[in-house]
Amino acid sequence: MPLPFLSPVLLLAAAPFVGSFIGVLIKRLPAGRPAVMARSACEHCWRTLGLRDLVPIVSWLSARGRCRYCNEAIGLFYPAVELAALGLALWAVLVLPDWIAWAGAGLGWGLLTLAWIDQEHFILPDAVMLPLGLAGLAVAWLIDPGTLLDHVIGAAAGFALFTGLAWLYHRLRQREGLGEGDAKLLGALGAWVAWQGLPTVILYGAVSGLVLTLLLTVRGRHVELGLRLPFGPHLCLGGWLVWLYGPLVPMQIP
Repeated sequence: MPLPFLSPVLLLAAAPFVGSFIGVLIKRLPAGRPAVMARSACEHCWRTLGLRDLVPIVSWLSARGRCRYCNEAIGLFYPAVELAALGLALWAVLVLPDWIAWAGAGLGWGLLTLAWIDQEHFILPDAVMLPLGLAGLAVAWLIDPGTLLDHVIGAAAGFALFTGLAWLYHRLRQREGLGEGDAKLLGALGAWVAWQGLPTVILYGAVSGLVLTLLLTVRGRHVELGLRLPFGPHLCLGGWLVWLYGPLVPMQIP
């Protein structure tokens, strides 16, 4: 049954504000700084920002991308994250019905946070992954309680699979390959897409990583086996696509 207070219009209106908070998480979690209780401040002069400085996109445009107090350039980071959050919400609204669009947007926002942090710092914070996994199980139960076991198995299987692969890689190559964070991320994604969706998540992630590697090669970057590239963003993309459109299934030949 549609819930008026969870309307698509409200979701799209809230998205840039969520994006602003995501920007705070991306900046503060890797540095170990408090992200929820601390007031927003300019990262140059550390002046506490007021309400007029915190309206997503609008404040940045009105200040011409600079701090009102020290006139230092703020950069494109915050408006880029806010627009990305809005784009994910719009994508969810176009694909998913009713309140499930809110759930999908929440997944997208969590994955955006993780992908951005992993791309910049090679870490996947538990503070985002663990609540994301629990939310996946809750959403699965709300949509269809009969499928909850599949999602629990997906969470356990995703974590166990990548943990095993990481152990095997380290045993064979004597160096780190997949990190523990990747295993936790695949476990969280398994909670959303169930065990049936995990192979497609991994396939999409592998293809995305391969495409990026090819692009780096085309641009003249020397790519070798020891090159360190974060896999989290590619898993996030795979999980997002599988959640929206479902897993690939083999064609049934009559």
